[in-house]
Amino acid sequence: MTLFLILGAVFSVVALMVYFGERYAKPMDEKEQSKYSKIIIILVFISLTIGLFKALF
Repeated sequence: MTLFLILGAVFSVVALMVYFGERYAKPMDEKEQSKYSKIIIILVFISLTIGLFKALF
């Protein structure tokens, strides 16, 4: 029963995110997308490095 409540809550939150994202979000231009993609690549590399050090030590 608890699993169904958790899944229902997750589904509700995702549905709200999609609804408000489609209604109020503005599309990004190519300049913004390239800027964010560079930042995300660096953050993913840092998080993988941290995870590797946690697993080794």
